[in-house]
Amino acid sequence: MIGAIERFEPLFAAKGIEVNCPSVIQTLSVEELKKLVPQYDGWIIGDDPANREVFAAGKAGNLKAAVKWGVGVDNVDFKAAQELQIPITNTPRMFGGEVADIAVGYVIALARQTFVIDRGVRAGQWPKPSGISLANKKVALVGFGDIGKNTAKRLLAFDMQITAYDPYFQPALGLESVESAVWPKKLSEADFIILTCALTQNNRHLINSETLAQAKLGVRIVNVARGPLIDEVALAEALASGYVHSVALDVFEEEPLSANSPLRKFERCIFGSHNASNTVDAVHRASERAIALLFEFLGVN
Repeated sequence: MIGAIERFEPLFAAKGIEVNCPSVIQTLSVEELKKLVPQYDGWIIGDDPANREVFAAGKAGNLKAAVKWGVGVDNVDFKAAQELQIPITNTPRMFGGEVADIAVGYVIALARQTFVIDRGVRAGQWPKPSGISLANKKVALVGFGDIGKNTAKRLLAFDMQITAYDPYFQPALGLESVESAVWPKKLSEADFIILTCALTQNNRHLINSETLAQAKLGVRIVNVARGPLIDEVALAEALASGYVHSVALDVFEEEPLSANSPLRKFERCIFGSHNASNTVDAVHRASERAIALLFEFLGVN
């Protein structure tokens, strides 16, 4: 939204509201937020650490309402905001299709090693790695919400077999062939593991040395959800041993990815920049919704 803010300035101007955007690569620190947030009546939250300390500082200043842009809320202390009587919500179901598109793009890239070919040709080589076909391959799909369902719909078009892991799993129209299992049962059968779930206190490091040991030799892993779902040290060890064939990560435990990350030394990694939802259409849709919700909280007609 910050990158396209000029597009939304007329919406604010029409209501006589001043809008300001901080200069940030990915997130601001708690200390930076404690200085900024109290200056404003409304806060559209990105992936910043919106914790109790920040909300308390905001409440002591001008903050009257907040909206979390997007669906992910692991960085927001909703309980603290509510206890401080700061109206708050998020914008769910805004870009399930967009994130699913990226997830499937990563699946294809890992299956056919298109990234290896690209790097080789750029280096003056002519590589021809043998890939794997997608039809009849098995997928462990972790998370069966909006993003998970959209991902499943796309994977089924490739004739892939899907087992979904979600404590709130419900059968969905058109996705009747998707099976349900309790993590990590049947993980040893999966050719691909795809993470599309929310980050919670219970699933941090869902992918770790123990679950990787239960996975299939040569498994390919895609994460378009949240970085802390994966223990990156354990993943690096599995890549080094060859037990994990390759990975595509749009998100990381530390963002931006540290220059010292052990994952950087593996050629069989595709790195994203926490950008799976970022299309012109999705940003417009989610931003307009966030603005409308914030106006509603602030009583702006």
